[in-house]
Amino acid sequence: MTTLPVVVVGAGAAGLMAAINAVNHNRPTLLLESTRDGGRKILISGGGRCNILPSSLDPALYVTGSSRNTMRKLLLSWPLEEQRRWFDDVLGLGLTLEAETGKLFPASNRARDVRDGLLDFARGSGVDIRFSTTVVDLEPLPDRAWRVTVQQGHTFDAAAVIVASGGLSVPATGSDGRGLAILKRLGHAINDTYPALTPLTADPPIHAALAGVSLGVTIEAPLERGRFTTSGGFLFTHRGYSGPSVLNVSHVAVRARLAGRQQPILVVWTSMNADACDALLRDTETGEVGPLLRRHLPQRLTEVLLAEAGVDGARRLSQLRRDERSRLVAVLARYELPWSGDEGYRKAEVTGGGVALAEVKSKTLESRRHPGLFICGEALDAFGPIGGYNFAWAWATGRAAGLGARVIE
Repeated sequence: MTTLPVVVVGAGAAGLMAAINAVNHNRPTLLLESTRDGGRKILISGGGRCNILPSSLDPALYVTGSSRNTMRKLLLSWPLEEQRRWFDDVLGLGLTLEAETGKLFPASNRARDVRDGLLDFARGSGVDIRFSTTVVDLEPLPDRAWRVTVQQGHTFDAAAVIVASGGLSVPATGSDGRGLAILKRLGHAINDTYPALTPLTADPPIHAALAGVSLGVTIEAPLERGRFTTSGGFLFTHRGYSGPSVLNVSHVAVRARLAGRQQPILVVWTSMNADACDALLRDTETGEVGPLLRRHLPQRLTEVLLAEAGVDGARRLSQLRRDERSRLVAVLARYELPWSGDEGYRKAEVTGGGVALAEVKSKTLESRRHPGLFICGEALDAFGPIGGYNFAWAWATGRAAGLGARVIE
């Protein structure tokens, strides 16, 4: 058994970290990747800059349909400060903080340096990396061993297998759901999957004329119990809406749509709540409505909101009727976004749902159904908001799976 390798399926963030930590000088480590170069989500993250980590980590911001306690243990198994030191000192990337967003980027601002640094470190640690090699099946063998079948018809026998093949998001990067399908065939419980952190669309695209307009907002989504709230950038697109705030709330909208419900998405366009907006509009010393609103909002958005409220921008504040002021407060502080759909997995940053966390051991991420099989990264049922949170999950779970497979008998 000691001559059989640990096979890692997928050379994304979680897979690369798993392979690096699985290295054991008594046993080879083999990393199989379907694309020709690996780490493609790393390359496109952060607009090509790669937001490696957030500056702080709050497990309450993550979403899972599984045990939140298990999710928290997995997320904190590699503390954020230790992760940051590893990327700083071991990989030598020199992380820098973008103060306005709280995101950590490599000093070079190049995602390719992150991907290539991980690949080089893995190779230097002794990992055998095989690109353009698609795993199509996993079969448990006697004595806890595994047979790995690849698309080309070859098989590899393995002492342990780590599945880090991702989910269904951005399939152009190699995440085609094949790993989840294999895990389901092996009997694992898969919580319903859905596109998360994806732009929302409107049909018809009634705000297409605002495409390119961006601003900071707060978004609220009323829930059956409580409400979901997020703040950050908002971007109008030709098809609908994007930006961090929209992506972060999108899972609420997507899950409602899949359940046949239309989820209200309420936007607060400025830093003022309804009461503050009402007070602003009652200040008769500030002149006309239009110029006042343009001091707080982009001009094109101001004109659209005034039109939707049915108020002439040249109207003086002292002349506003109560119903006009109420309509203005509604569009400024509780604007119901007219969304009808989403961009799906094609543009989703991550997959919601996945392998239920109860299916794996919380310390090692070894399958509770199949000894010698480990699962990490996006295949698991958990994801975080925009801002490096999903990389933190990938690094932590990949490391835990790699360390677990490293010591398997």
